[in-house]
Amino acid sequence: GILEKIRLHLMKKLLPHLEDRSKYHQEFASSTSFHGVNNIVQTQSKTRKALWLLVVAGCLAVVIWQICSRFIYYFSWPTTTTVVVQYVENVKFPAVTFCNLNRFQAHAVSNLKIIFLIWNIVSGVLQKSAMEDKYSQELNYFLLGNQNFSIKEFTRKNGFYLNSSTLLECEFFGKPCYPQDFEHVFTEYGNCFTFNHNDLPARRVSLSGRGLHLLFDVQQEQFTDEPALGYTDAGITFVIHSPKELPRFDGLGSLTPVGMHAQVAIRQLKSIIQEYPWGECKPDIKLQYHKIYSTNGCLQECKARYIQDWCGCLPFILPGNGTECDLLKFYNCVYPAIYDIEIKGLCTVGTHNSTCPAPCEETDYPTTVTYSRFGGEKAIKYISAKVKKSPEYIRQNLVCIDIKYHDLSYKITQQQKALTISELLADVGGQLGLFCGASMITIIELLEYIFTNFCWMCIFFLFKAPEMPQWNNPPQNQPTHKEKKKGIQEC
Repeated sequence: GILEKIRLHLMKKLLPHLEDRSKYHQEFASSTSFHGVNNIVQTQSKTRKALWLLVVAGCLAVVIWQICSRFIYYFSWPTTTTVVVQYVENVKFPAVTFCNLNRFQAHAVSNLKIIFLIWNIVSGVLQKSAMEDKYSQELNYFLLGNQNFSIKEFTRKNGFYLNSSTLLECEFFGKPCYPQDFEHVFTEYGNCFTFNHNDLPARRVSLSGRGLHLLFDVQQEQFTDEPALGYTDAGITFVIHSPKELPRFDGLGSLTPVGMHAQVAIRQLKSIIQEYPWGECKPDIKLQYHKIYSTNGCLQECKARYIQDWCGCLPFILPGNGTECDLLKFYNCVYPAIYDIEIKGLCTVGTHNSTCPAPCEETDYPTTVTYSRFGGEKAIKYISAKVKKSPEYIRQNLVCIDIKYHDLSYKITQQQKALTISELLADVGGQLGLFCGASMITIIELLEYIFTNFCWMCIFFLFKAPEMPQWNNPPQNQPTHKEKKKGIQEC
């Protein structure tokens, strides 16, 4: 009844007649902006029709191949690297951290050589170092008998210090600087001191060839180290880094031995890395205790979190506000925890899926260091009279370091996307226009044509489907079972 009327109404309104559908196809073929289709439909020559069909099919195949290749290339996330050298009128001077290779005062460790072993355990938080088993019993006796001993305070009090006796000369761009211009920091070398730690705006260099001049007295007789643990050198080690980052010495520090003059030429290198999937950085990562993100700072905070969870305390050499670990915690918990962190890979660096991926932007200071012997024969006599030290003492204890910019420029190494979305669309549009003369309007025409035909097919199959045979009601022109039986009996 009602459903049949609705069905007939839809068929009448939505499904056009066969002639109307043929006319629609003819009009589309003759009016579409897709080049070549109207030549196939309107030409009367079968040969010309076949040739145009081959041309259109070939061009369409080339377009599909080119578009697929461009999409495959885009989803391989390609990148290019550009290097730009930018010259400026002035450039910021980096931070420089200095350490004495002899970490402790001789009088404080002459009868307490166990301090070297304890500091190796403490500094192992930053750089894992092996501990021989032959020292374990000696360490246990000391730790059990000195539970209130603070290696932090001992190192601060009896480690290397910076005053007028160890820093004989300091000049920055021709102006004097003083020990109070340096900030104390703990590293694997014990007490170290950082110049330009606050990144003051006034500390900018406007002339290449000049910078920071320092003259250290390492005082070998007053400071010592343990040769049995591998500390056999004498001099100053330093690392150049961003003022907003902590110094990192493991394999990256420069060494200047006693009796030598080091000329250090630095350059500023900025690296910009794309975020994943083009690069390996994650721009949304922030550090809690560092101003800017760096893999070294992230690694330290990661170790601090795990040690805080496992040991209930925090090593003073790592960033954080937790309870400071005592010596027993260092030896019994912190040291094994660092081993587990490295073995299990709990704090990893490098790729985007690691704990500490590469930074999206970082500043490095590549250095070129040249050495010369400190002072000639006449210069030694002059310096000896100036500092009131013997020439032999100067050869064995003084270290001169000059740090300056090579030139007033910085280099930017930038990782860029090799193919952006706009470039991908331009490539696709260029291929369509070159081989098929198609544009965005053509794409919309084709989509409209396909959608219209799809709707007609759906209506045809829904409303023109053949009816299922009615098995319960036999057709009138066939005899029923009783009539068949009656005919057989009569026969």
